[in-house]
Amino acid sequence: MTRAVSLAAGSVAVALAVLAMKLVAWWLTGSVALFADALESVVNVAAAAAALVAVHYAAQPADANHPYGHDKAEYFSAVLEGALILVAAFIILHECWQVWQAPRTPELSLIAFAVAATATAVNAAWCAVLFKQGKRLRSPALLADARHLLADVVTSIGVLLGVALALASGLLWLDPLLAALTAVNILFSGARLVRESVGGLMDEALSPQMLARIRATVAAEAEGAIEAHDIRSRQAGRSTFIEFHLVVPGDMRVVEAHAICDRVEAALKAELGSAIITIHVEPDTKAKHSGVLVL
Repeated sequence: MTRAVSLAAGSVAVALAVLAMKLVAWWLTGSVALFADALESVVNVAAAAAALVAVHYAAQPADANHPYGHDKAEYFSAVLEGALILVAAFIILHECWQVWQAPRTPELSLIAFAVAATATAVNAAWCAVLFKQGKRLRSPALLADARHLLADVVTSIGVLLGVALALASGLLWLDPLLAALTAVNILFSGARLVRESVGGLMDEALSPQMLARIRATVAAEAEGAIEAHDIRSRQAGRSTFIEFHLVVPGDMRVVEAHAICDRVEAALKAELGSAIITIHVEPDTKAKHSGVLVL
């Protein structure tokens, strides 16, 4: 079992434990805001299960049908998680409207608040683990789970403070209002997650900062060449794909051009980590006098 799969399995266990605690808190108080918080944890369980399946599949080695590997499977999990977040937000808004029309007083329960606070603390701790390991492993599924948990932690803190305020002040409308604000926050979180995941499925280019690092590395390491142009890139889960044309003097021997390519590839992999690099060597008659000029 890979590290990513172990973390994804851990997310399922944590999500189930947090869901149980939040359901207990809601059952003890009857608060619609705590109900909204618990419903988001239902989404967490489904999303964590989907991430587990996706990460397991993505870990499979390349084969004849998938020569570039299965890394993109993680993006499907992230898209599904985003969609589930949106569904949960609409369900919460519906419940808020029902309670707004017929307000009910949540029951004060210190035990419920303690249970809900513990659930939030567990989510926060696991969120930190997923962020750290997701970045290290370059896993879209784990990072998507971490972002969702972060939104859950923020809304849970707001819900706990708001329910306490509603009980202390007697303003019953604060409970559904806070639940509605939780739903809006979830909507933005889900929409952002879907956009980022679809970008990965659509072979979106690397960020301008990453492209600048690639250009700088090529310029520094391609001594003997003239220029590099038509640089293209994309990210597929843990793998970064880079390809470009490298212009060399027309009379350069093949072995010399190959040595330059090897040097550039080694430097890019050291800079970016896991990368699949394709370099097309061209003679100086193909120079475009643009892109990366080699100094």
